Amino acid sequence: MMRFGKEFVSKMIPEWQETYIDYAYLKTILQDIQTSRNVSVSNNQMKTSFARNLTRRYNCDASVSESHDIVVNTVTHAANESRMIYQTAFSKAGELSGDTEVVFFRTLDQEFNKVNRFYRSEVEKARDEALALNKQMDALVAFRLRVMEKKHSLSDSVFVDINAFTSEIGSSSKSKEHTNQSVLERIRMNKTRETPLSTIKTILKVHKHEEELRFTRENLKKAEKLLPIAFIEFYQKLGHLKNYSFLNTSAISKIIKKYDKIAARKASRQYMEMVDNSYLTSSDEVHKLMLRTESTFIEHFSNSNRSQGKNLLRSKANKERHRITFSTGFFFGCSISLIIALVLIIHARNIMGTPGQITYMETMFPLYRFFGFVVLHVIMYAANIYFWKIYRVNYSFIFGFKQGTELGYRHVLLLSFGLGTFSLCAALLNLDMEMDSQTKDYKTFSELIPLFLLALVIAITLCPFNILYRSSRFFFLTALFRCIAAPFYTVNLPDFFLADQLTSQAQALRSLEFYICYYGFGDFRQRRRNTCRSNGVLTTFYFIVAVIPYWLRLLQCIRRIIEEKDRMHGYNAIKYLLTIVAACLRTAYTLNRGATWNIAAWVFSGVATLYATYWDIVVDWGLLQIGCKNSFLRDKLLVPHKTVYYAAMVLNVLLRLVWLQTVLDLKFSFLHRETLVALLACLEIIRRGIWNFFRLENEHLNNVGKFRAFKTVPLPFNYQEDRDQDN
Repeated sequence: MMRFGKEFVSKMIPEWQETYIDYAYLKTILQDIQTSRNVSVSNNQMKTSFARNLTRRYNCDASVSESHDIVVNTVTHAANESRMIYQTAFSKAGELSGDTEVVFFRTLDQEFNKVNRFYRSEVEKARDEALALNKQMDALVAFRLRVMEKKHSLSDSVFVDINAFTSEIGSSSKSKEHTNQSVLERIRMNKTRETPLSTIKTILKVHKHEEELRFTRENLKKAEKLLPIAFIEFYQKLGHLKNYSFLNTSAISKIIKKYDKIAARKASRQYMEMVDNSYLTSSDEVHKLMLRTESTFIEHFSNSNRSQGKNLLRSKANKERHRITFSTGFFFGCSISLIIALVLIIHARNIMGTPGQITYMETMFPLYRFFGFVVLHVIMYAANIYFWKIYRVNYSFIFGFKQGTELGYRHVLLLSFGLGTFSLCAALLNLDMEMDSQTKDYKTFSELIPLFLLALVIAITLCPFNILYRSSRFFFLTALFRCIAAPFYTVNLPDFFLADQLTSQAQALRSLEFYICYYGFGDFRQRRRNTCRSNGVLTTFYFIVAVIPYWLRLLQCIRRIIEEKDRMHGYNAIKYLLTIVAACLRTAYTLNRGATWNIAAWVFSGVATLYATYWDIVVDWGLLQIGCKNSFLRDKLLVPHKTVYYAAMVLNVLLRLVWLQTVLDLKFSFLHRETLVALLACLEIIRRGIWNFFRLENEHLNNVGKFRAFKTVPLPFNYQEDRDQDN
């Protein structure tokens, strides 16, 4: 059975962690009390019998007055009667360990007041949100009635349904007709979907007069789609509040009972009476809101089907199934076996020593290494998920995954090892295919294997059917599209996070370019890449492909400067601009050797590396803070071992220097140039994987500091008074 302390931590809302009872610290104070009492017991054993008699008589008196060990006082804030502060007076401070017990109750009071105050503030926010949802329901009722009137299709059954809609959360009973008319006069439809056209109109300041509310079935469907999501999010928020109250009450009960046992007193009853009468425990407002929300949702959004409605409202956890674990292990074993087979075949047939080895490395290897880059990146992402879970980084909330659809590390490893298995099988099929003895050409089918595999991966990614984690695939495709159309969409965290991943996959993008060249110009029939090398257009694209991800990030930074008016995004844009120039100069040097290109590549690459390294460690990771309690780190750390942070900073610096190979033109006789390029690209992917963990850890701590634990759900309707307040 899990001990309460661990269970308490495991059930916390990560973003609210600082607002919970500090159970661990209170236990350390109890340990001090235990130590003090053990010392006093050993001293008492050395006293005279007369002293022992006095002690027994004192203990007897204490048992009579044990109910007066503590006195709980309630102090009401003068400006706000709802703000009550609880203070406990310990009446036996003069005894041995009494001073420590005073500290214990003082700390317990502080923790309890903190919890009670935070809970009350969150309940008040929930009350305001319930009122907002109530207004949205009023608008939906009125809107739906008007749509039905417009279609001239009202029937008796429809009127019954409309009447049912008027039983919203906490609404007062008014005339239906009057309510509908007054509501419709004050609402407009919110534009919850951003489009490139709307962005262009905003930039060009093309503002039309406020559009009239259109009573169409399309708008009605939009409202009926958005409101249930808002209700579900609100209901789950209420559930978290209820759990917050229960967990903290249980923690107080556990710790005060431990105190009674250690200090041999009976203070728990009196203290828990105070807790039971406090707002944290006595208020039933959250429970009532949950019942009303549940009733409204079941009645209006689940056709009065109670079991279906409650199932939709409950939070859904992504279950780890045994077949996922088995399949992951199976594909992992296959991948290892195929790697061993690949090495043995190369060694047994002395492939590395054949004349066709150079041709193979210049043609087929760049095609297959694309899958290697993807597999490595996905494995690093799986490792990130594993450690985020261990250190309670709420990655699902930060990325905005739909609840219950986020992939665990086993799911991600299954995808990576599955792709790795198919890629290795394909590589073995045409590892050392010789030319046809009659035509002196390579067999077309064997040369098309990498293209078939790439087409299969793209087809699975774009597959519209509900197979192979469709929700996650569509989330990825949506973020990818928003990256490509960066200037036309508001930049969210998943958008720039994915764009940052793409900056570490420059060689993978160049491999995709090589696919187009190799198969598009027919070189695959003779297994050669002469066309790709000699074509000036393709050489130009060799430059462009390398800087596309950085260009997208630059555009995202510019969009954020315009919207958020934060100059930090401007400094970030400079980082990507420097990187673009440095990447172009290094590419130019590899294609056109010369002292001028070499010096320019050195200068800009050095400046870009220093700038990017500082940004990684200080801005993205939040480390190297001045005056913090952890030297050269930050005050809050999720990983208990500080050496992990120091090692990550050193590795980041070293791995960012892989560009030195380009300007130094390092060559190794035992490595082909394409192999060396692939190894350096793998180092960059590993660096990005390390960056991912600390970047999201820092984002998580920022959310914790602002207590942001729930998504903001767009609402379909906007009231006139809300617009007035915004203005």
